[in-house]
Amino acid sequence: MSSLPSAVLLDLLQWPAMIATIGAAWLVASNRASRRNSGFWLFMLSNVLWIAWGVHAAAPALVVLQVGLAAMNIRGAIKT
Repeated sequence: MSSLPSAVLLDLLQWPAMIATIGAAWLVASNRASRRNSGFWLFMLSNVLWIAWGVHAAAPALVVLQVGLAAMNIRGAIKT
């Protein structure tokens, strides 16, 4: 078990969320459908991470934004 308080771990969650978002944006710009599809799934992971961080940070607009973006990512994954 980690010795860091859970609040600190949740604060740090924004960094993997940011890395996942950048990686996903890179992948969805690919010419290969398989990479684009992977990018949409990575975007969905980043949406989950951002939602968790947004709830922790009391940022309701961020949570609502991520839910909307997740819906668009699901649509993109279906169309790819």
